[in-house]
Amino acid sequence: MARGGIDYGGMMHRAMQGLIAEVLTKIADEGLPGEHHFFITFDTRDEGVEMADWLRERYPEEMTIVIQNWFDNLTIDAEGFGITLNFGNSPEPLRIPFDSLRTFVDPSVEFGLRFETQEHDQDDEDEDEDAEFELDAKDDGDDSPPSGGGEVVRLDRWRK
Repeated sequence: MARGGIDYGGMMHRAMQGLIAEVLTKIADEGLPGEHHFFITFDTRDEGVEMADWLRERYPEEMTIVIQNWFDNLTIDAEGFGITLNFGNSPEPLRIPFDSLRTFVDPSVEFGLRFETQEHDQDDEDEDEDAEFELDAKDDGDDSPPSGGGEVVRLDRWRK
């Protein structure tokens, strides 16, 4: 962040994490309404990610989970969420910090958020990009996570 400046990028990042926390809290309390379901991609290397060793070996960098038909023990706090998902008839608990999130997509309503953190050389002040947020919308009926397109909100060069 620039000296004495307003950290818009960080503020937007926290706001989007708050939106996801609010959605997950509603789902934990009331269940998934209608056709809603989520694809959530996170960085498995981030501090605070808790998962079985065999899952971490299979997904050493990034993993996408689907919250749809069966999930259990969904708990949300200020730092992240915990959930138990079924992997090949084996229930596995996961702990996913909000800071590790890369994408959150609800294809039933064509809604998606993308969090991209990019690290650059500290000396490259003018080209430093801290975070990019994309709001994706797809209109092809595909239930896979969006790969791009839609409305893009790009926030960069806010923190130094």
